[in-house]
Amino acid sequence: MDRARSAEEVTDGYERLLAGLTESGALAESWRGAFARAPRPEFVPEAVWAPDEGSPTGHRRVTRTAEPGMWWALVDADEVVVTQLDDGAHDGPGVPTSSASKPSLVATMLRHLDVAEGARVLDIGTGTGWTSALLVARLGGEAVTTVEVDPRISAEAAHRLKSAALAPARLVVGDGLAGQPSATPYDHIHSTAAVRRVPRAWIEQTRPGATIVTPWGTPYANAGLLRLVTAEPGAPSYGRFVDNADFMWMRAQRPYTVTLPPTGPDRRGPSAMDPDLALSDVDVAFTIGLRVPDVRYIHTWDGSDPAATYRIALSDGNGSWASVRYGTWDAPDAVHQWGTRGLWDEITAARLWWETHDRPTLTRFGLTITARGRQEAWLDDPGNLMARPGTPSGSAERWPDA
Repeated sequence: MDRARSAEEVTDGYERLLAGLTESGALAESWRGAFARAPRPEFVPEAVWAPDEGSPTGHRRVTRTAEPGMWWALVDADEVVVTQLDDGAHDGPGVPTSSASKPSLVATMLRHLDVAEGARVLDIGTGTGWTSALLVARLGGEAVTTVEVDPRISAEAAHRLKSAALAPARLVVGDGLAGQPSATPYDHIHSTAAVRRVPRAWIEQTRPGATIVTPWGTPYANAGLLRLVTAEPGAPSYGRFVDNADFMWMRAQRPYTVTLPPTGPDRRGPSAMDPDLALSDVDVAFTIGLRVPDVRYIHTWDGSDPAATYRIALSDGNGSWASVRYGTWDAPDAVHQWGTRGLWDEITAARLWWETHDRPTLTRFGLTITARGRQEAWLDDPGNLMARPGTPSGSAERWPDA
């Protein structure tokens, strides 16, 4: 424990956090005891990464020993605390790859998991160990299996869990997408890493009627919290997006990197839409991602266009690109499109679809996982499948088999 803080101060900080979570409704009464028995500070490592706009990576290292005030301010807040950059590499660009999740979102996910005494849970993405500790505090160690892909992170979490006397019966180093067959069938699967496709293994390793709670997204919008209820073998499983959640991707399902297009012929013209409208809020972005599920964007500056250099750039990872400048977006040369697809045209059509369907919120959408493991997105009802722009009316958008 940090010597710069008394035990009373440590307790007060965490109690204030829990009081805020309870008042907001994020923390259910049934989970309050588990949160009290597994304080978050015990599971945050000595060194964390704080946002720093002046740093080349956008982060700076903060240790509990050197900067106790800053460390505790991060840990006591209802915010994400980054605990690893670039999969642990020392010379990377500064991409967060592991964290202590936002407490209100942890509480929300556990509430949606809907556990009961005697349930068996597979926890995917051990991370700092805090969520595993909460599950053990609620259900007992024998009921919990946790999987972490990074051996070093797993070892550090195992030490913290043992020190807190909240160790799960099975702490496994492995790919969470494969689940963990050693303790099946599970009544619940809880994932703290985002997926683009729900693995078939997760459904196969649960009993019928089990709940799977996982962050889910597309390359365009990593934004949905999916609550899926598993079906009998041979039948489809259905789920709804119950909240907004932005988590780090499962390593094996990280989207491709957007690269700038090659020089060469392109198609130019004005934009029919202000590009700000393509990302105006999470509901818009999530809808566009469902309608155009293989497209990813970045923001870039075009040095050859000094009059208006700030652009949104798009790629489908398969040879088509587009870019649109934010300034004078309706000018004759504002849009550049390369390849066989008109990606900006598709984004514009997806935004128009959102407008003409009464601007649906994220929580009006759902996902079906067929018996073969295919994903089908829908609006309001599983029978109302999404259609990709350019496909015949009623033709469902499907992802590859998981």
